[in-house]
Amino acid sequence: MPSLTTPVAVIDCGTNSTRLLIRAGSVTLERRQVTTRLGRATDRTGRLDADGVARTLEVLAEYRDVVEAHGARRVRAVATQAVREATDGHEFVARATEVLGTPLEVLSGEEEGRLAFVGATSEADEADGPFLVLDIGGGSTELSVGTTTCEGSMSIPLGSVRITEQQLASDPPAPEELSNAFALVDAYLDDVLREMPAVRDAGTLLGTGGTITTVAAVEIGLAVYDRDVIHRFVLTRAAAEDVFRTLATERLTDRVHNPGLPSDRADIIVGGCCVLLAIMRRLDFKECVVCETDLLDGIADELIDSGS
Repeated sequence: MPSLTTPVAVIDCGTNSTRLLIRAGSVTLERRQVTTRLGRATDRTGRLDADGVARTLEVLAEYRDVVEAHGARRVRAVATQAVREATDGHEFVARATEVLGTPLEVLSGEEEGRLAFVGATSEADEADGPFLVLDIGGGSTELSVGTTTCEGSMSIPLGSVRITEQQLASDPPAPEELSNAFALVDAYLDDVLREMPAVRDAGTLLGTGGTITTVAAVEIGLAVYDRDVIHRFVLTRAAAEDVFRTLATERLTDRVHNPGLPSDRADIIVGGCCVLLAIMRRLDFKECVVCETDLLDGIADELIDSGS
């Protein structure tokens, strides 16, 4: 059986970005993220973006080299919303599996949420529970509840990329577009509250994903991203509302100059804010604890714990 200090590797092919985590026990050896936009326009075309596929496969080839250089023998590669829905998702899975040399697994929305819960709560004090873990991705958003373990998880098919493409056509977004975006999220929350009423009992909101970490970075004004500053930062709803008002009223050419906002996320951040704030408003959360530990960490934890 491999030692617990033997590196494990996790790769995530998301709608917006392709990510890599390599850990040996609790020590992070590599954490990488590249914006690849695999799911650009998938909602409209039903297919993965051709350029996004090419970029993703190129990044996966690079990640394979990194994984091999670290000697990671336990590797899990996953894909999420865009690949779940695309009619050509199976073709991408086959090509990605060939490039990686390890199977690419398409996660269900519920499993994605459960794994995000494992990662986000890994450093949480159970006395602060029950927790609602909110993971806003590019194509979907997962909500998971529980204290020591995930007791329920749901996925809604809205994320920063998808809601931007569906609702926010103007630059800057028109007021009615923003209202429609909030209303759309709210409609999906009706389903969440009906099927998973325990979300109302959560005492602490834990937030993961690029939208939430970016809003925190903009609120702080981080000129250079610092993961340690962001992790466990308490983002108040009032602060998130302020960031949203600023970003939503700026044209993209001006928005990119906000400290803490990466240029490759500037075009989708307002859509992500709509998801975040719609949920915080509807569920009456006054603050969100920002977590840099997420789906990747949840999978890594389980790989390490399994020892297989």
